[in-house]
Amino acid sequence: MASGQSGAELRVRAAVSGEGEGRVETGVPALDHLLSLLARYAAFRLELEVEPGAPAAEVTAAGRALGQALRPQLRERGARGHGSAVLPQDEALAQVVVEASDRPLVVANVDLSEARLGGLGGDVIADFLRELAEGAGLTVHVRLIEGQSPQHALEAIFKALGASLGQACQATQRKE
Repeated sequence: MASGQSGAELRVRAAVSGEGEGRVETGVPALDHLLSLLARYAAFRLELEVEPGAPAAEVTAAGRALGQALRPQLRERGARGHGSAVLPQDEALAQVVVEASDRPLVVANVDLSEARLGGLGGDVIADFLRELAEGAGLTVHVRLIEGQSPQHALEAIFKALGASLGQACQATQRKE
């Protein structure tokens, strides 16, 4: 189990336990839903609480804390350290590839700046991904292959992100 804290304003625990359960309270219900999807598709047990504050700050704090909690698991001896997934949400189809590279970077072909997440601009998702990458030391590639609905696009992205992170934390299979 990994834990991360950033001052007194948040608590996060993430375990690659195979349970796929999330108890997420960021103060932004739409983000809570997306992070619960991430936990389910990653097969993580995720507990994340962010003290109420400015919603945009809550989103970035959640991304950073989750990344910091996953960092040791991504680098554990025998962990794959990389993962890739393509997943749908209705008409949307997203691909996410992650690598524990220690060179934090997010590359995406999707512009969600016009989308709204719980009343916040969609660019907060870019901020979340950037903070996750920084906290975990990840290179993250996001491709929206298809999708008209911003909500469906976000759900497809977070499903694929979860599956990719789950793969990256899994032990590699060694042939004897």
